[in-house]
Amino acid sequence: MSKSYDYIIVGAGSAGCVLANRLSQDPSINVLLLEAGGRDRNPWIHVPVGYFRTMHNPATDWCYKTEPDPGLNGRSLEWPRGKTLGGSSSINGLLYIRGQHADYDHWRQLGNEGWSYEDILPYFKRGQRQERGESEFHGAKGELSVSNIRTERKICEAFIEAAGEMGVPRTDDFNGARQEGAGYFQLTARNGLRCSAAKAFLNPVKSRPNLDISIKSQTHHLTFGTENETQNGTQNGTQNGTGEENGAGKQVTGVAFERDGQMHTARLRPGGEVILSAGAIGSPQIMELSGLGDGHVLQAAGVPSRHHLPGVGANLQDHLQIRLIYQVNVPTLNEEINNLARRMGIGLNYILRRRGPMAMGASQVCVFARTLQTLDRPDIQFHFQPLSADKPGLVMHDFPGVTSSVCQLRPESRGTIHIRSPHAGDHPAIHANYLSAVEDQECAVRAVRFARDMTQTAALSPFIAREHRPEGDPKTDEEVLDAARAMAQTIYHPTSTCAMGSGPNAVVDARLRVHGIQNLRIADASIMPTIVSGNTNAPTIMIGEKASDMILEDRR
Repeated sequence: MSKSYDYIIVGAGSAGCVLANRLSQDPSINVLLLEAGGRDRNPWIHVPVGYFRTMHNPATDWCYKTEPDPGLNGRSLEWPRGKTLGGSSSINGLLYIRGQHADYDHWRQLGNEGWSYEDILPYFKRGQRQERGESEFHGAKGELSVSNIRTERKICEAFIEAAGEMGVPRTDDFNGARQEGAGYFQLTARNGLRCSAAKAFLNPVKSRPNLDISIKSQTHHLTFGTENETQNGTQNGTQNGTGEENGAGKQVTGVAFERDGQMHTARLRPGGEVILSAGAIGSPQIMELSGLGDGHVLQAAGVPSRHHLPGVGANLQDHLQIRLIYQVNVPTLNEEINNLARRMGIGLNYILRRRGPMAMGASQVCVFARTLQTLDRPDIQFHFQPLSADKPGLVMHDFPGVTSSVCQLRPESRGTIHIRSPHAGDHPAIHANYLSAVEDQECAVRAVRFARDMTQTAALSPFIAREHRPEGDPKTDEEVLDAARAMAQTIYHPTSTCAMGSGPNAVVDARLRVHGIQNLRIADASIMPTIVSGNTNAPTIMIGEKASDMILEDRR
């Protein structure tokens, strides 16, 4: 490519779309946005319930899989990640949750200046268009539409009342002064249509002359030094005795990427930067393909080491959902979806009114609760659905069913994501290590017991016909834990594989600059030192907002 850029953003996902918008506001700044997926033209992307059609679809999903996990009785889990403009915000469940104030205060306590809740709240508000209007905690003039759900059911009300009997107060705002409570999710949607990061932040500015968007452009590696880069990006430095390169070999000059079967190099202008926003899987993969990571991992994959950063691909965290399923004695969506005539009625209702089941997000009712009263804040989250299937995206059960999915908010287990080879097209090895920490095992048992106790409340018990899952009526702690291992699934929240901090395993500093490398930042969910207590899309958009301000401040 003959043109050079002030900023090259790798990944048009939740953070990347925000960065492209904010950095290109100044017409004197040239920005390139590289996206390995295609355009977001699949109509199912824009229908809220369309994630059933876009997840596990190779046209819109990278279709990652974890390695067999001992903590899940050797099972391998599917890990959907968006393969389109908007990234995973184009295929997710649309649930708008920010996490707890204490999550971000903890980041600050770890030494990350500027990341306390007080510091980051303005960035949540700046990009938000809250349907309920502006307030102390919410913005109403931003690009990301946040709206109330457009359908309610009696069984959902019963679940909220059951939480109340368990000591969890009702709330209408999980993102306000206090997270703990039970109520309805809000969705990143407007007028019954998905509001992805691409729709909110990218589409309105895509015609800016200083913003180039290149789709189906898979990044192979970063380029370094001041001379012509070679295919493997390992020239222009001198060896420092550890197998690493120094000098010009630690200064990023651009990105090598593949488009239409041809290799291209996008170059930085003097003083420019590359920003990796490829997500908790893609960003560490690109780092390692570029020789930035643990030297032993790189050597095993056949990639020469440029800079030893042992934290790259380490510290992986994810929320593991334990999905309890109950047959109930009232109609649920199972019957409507399994019946052709009623399914056509659902479609007609959506076409005419943008309402009904097709306007639903992944879950309707949210509960944040404490499994121990001695805890100072919630440690579990429920996603309740008036439907049931063996796992998300599959055929509904042939009985009226509901799903009470519960996850631990702050798992102690840590996994890894590392490349297997020097080839960008090869998926990395994902070792999630679910339930490897004793604390997580204990919380899983408490969470299942809490969920089952809810079905015994006066509000919910009249609706319960039988427990479909877990099977076999487990009673002892050992039996409950084994049942959790057998039925748990990811809730699609991988984070922390390029963690922010100053310790030996940190990858970026508090301004998201990669330690020891010039002209390179990371801005996506991979930089979270610890996973947030809730869904991760809204926090990732916030990271993009804050990163854009820091980048422009440093430019000045």
